[in-house]
Amino acid sequence: MSTSKRMEPALFVRIYLIIAAVAVGSSLLEGVVLTYTGRRDYDWKGAMASLVIAAGRRIADFVPALLALPGAAWLYEHRVFTWNMREPLSWIVLFFALEFAYYWFHRASHRVRWFWANHAVHHSPNQFNLSAAYRLGWLGKITLTLIFFSPLAWLGFAPQIILLAFAINLLYQFWIHAEWIPKLGLLEGVINSPSAHRVHHASNVEYLDANYGGVLVIFDRLFGTYVAERDDITPRYGWVQPIESHNPLRIAFQQWINLFRDLRKARSLREVAGYLFGPPGWQPDGNGMTTEIYASAPRFRRSGQ
Repeated sequence: MSTSKRMEPALFVRIYLIIAAVAVGSSLLEGVVLTYTGRRDYDWKGAMASLVIAAGRRIADFVPALLALPGAAWLYEHRVFTWNMREPLSWIVLFFALEFAYYWFHRASHRVRWFWANHAVHHSPNQFNLSAAYRLGWLGKITLTLIFFSPLAWLGFAPQIILLAFAINLLYQFWIHAEWIPKLGLLEGVINSPSAHRVHHASNVEYLDANYGGVLVIFDRLFGTYVAERDDITPRYGWVQPIESHNPLRIAFQQWINLFRDLRKARSLREVAGYLFGPPGWQPDGNGMTTEIYASAPRFRRSGQ
C-alpha cells in the first residue's frame, strides 16, 4: 500500500467533530423549522434525549477503536491483496466491499438479540427526524458488532482505512433520517433514501426487518429484504412495544435489562444461546413475539399495524 500505513488519531478527532457539528446543527435547525412552520409536532424532549445519549456515547471511547475490529490487525498482516489507495479503483472496491459487510452487520443487528440490545437504542425514537441519526447505543464496541468488517483487512484494507470508510458511510446516512423528504423517483430501490430508511425504522408489520443497506439497497434487493414505502401504510416509528420514556439511561439500557431478565429464566445452555443469539422476541416454547410470529398474527395482517 503506497499510502501511510497508519492514520494519525487527530484525523479521527477532526472527522468526528465535523460529523458532530453537522449532525447537531442540522437536527436543531430541522426542529426549529418544523416547529415554527407548523408542519410537525416536533418531539423536542425526544431530540434532547438523543443529544444526551450521543454525548454519553463518548464513554465508549475508552475502548480502543481497533479492538472494535477483532482480528483485523492479524488479518491485515496476512492479507491476500495490497491496494494502492491513491488509485480510484481501490476506493471503488472498498466501497462495495464495505457496503456488503455493512448489510450483514446491520441485518445481524436486527436479527441477533445480543447485537439488537445495543442497536435498538437507535430505533427507540417514536418520531423520525434527524436527531434519531445520532441516537446510538453505547456498547457497540463491547458487543463486537464490527467483527463483520474485519474480513476487509484480509482483503488488503488497513483497519484504519476500514474505520474511516465506515465513518463516511455513517455520515451519508445522517440526511436520510427525515420524514419530510419525499421519494426520490428513479433513485428509489438503488440508494438508501429517506423513503427506504423510513421503512427501515418503521414498526408496522409490513415494514419490519427491511432495508439494511448503508448507501445502497442493492444487497437488500439481492437477498430479498428490500421493501418500498407504501402510500397506503404510514410508517409508525419506535419499537414494536414503544418506549415512552425520555430518560437517556432507560433508553440506553432497557433492552439490556430485558435481555438479562430473560437470561435469568434460562434453564439450559440451549435457552441461554437462544436468548443471546436468537432473534429478538425468541422464547423457548417457540411462541415469542419474533418478527415471524408477529407477521403471521391475523390481526396484524388485517390492520397493517
